[in-house]
Amino acid sequence: MAPSLLGGFTKSLAMTVLSEIGDKTFFAAAILAMRHPRKLVLSGCLTALIVMTALSASLGWAAPNLISRKWTHHVTTLLFFVFGIWSLWEGFKEDGDSEELAEVEAEMDAAFKSRGESKNKSKANEDTKKQQRPFLMQFFSPIFIKAFSLTFFGEWGDKSQIATIGLAADENPFGVVLGGIIAQALCTTAAVLGGKSLASQISEKMVELSSGVLFLLFGIMSLLSGPEGEL
Repeated sequence: MAPSLLGGFTKSLAMTVLSEIGDKTFFAAAILAMRHPRKLVLSGCLTALIVMTALSASLGWAAPNLISRKWTHHVTTLLFFVFGIWSLWEGFKEDGDSEELAEVEAEMDAAFKSRGESKNKSKANEDTKKQQRPFLMQFFSPIFIKAFSLTFFGEWGDKSQIATIGLAADENPFGVVLGGIIAQALCTTAAVLGGKSLASQISEKMVELSSGVLFLLFGIMSLLSGPEGEL
């Protein structure tokens, strides 16, 4: 029996929500929204996350065509257990403070400061700068591109990206993409609208522990099921 659309959707939705809440890109979106127009930040972050989700699911979909579904199923099961133990370990190490938020805020403050200093130039150079502006900058807002690049490269190689690849290899890829995109939209919208006040209320410890339990649950479900998704 082929993997169900609903199974891929629900697993992807739950996994993505717990992976993205309290993630570095979540905090980056919240901080960016405090300093730039929210619409541009939201559109840039969401576009990056949608592209990343689609790419990850595509890689997962292609995996069974390169190696047998039996092996992709075993690898995915192993990944769920590894990420589950990893998340629980990170959760138990957390002291409850939002260290991730402070770290991201410090990095972005430094970036904003250096950018502000570079703006103290004569107006005579502004016309030249506009002419020399990169091709993409002529069509997209610099804020959109900044939000997109920070989010895209922040997610690259992240635990949630690898888990999405594994999930799409074992579940219905369309369901995984749909669930992932909806979850990304919910989390990013909450980050942009809630801003730093919401981000500071998030307990990284509880998020990591919840993620760990969910990954282990997925691992057990995958272990009990066969490569074709049958119990």
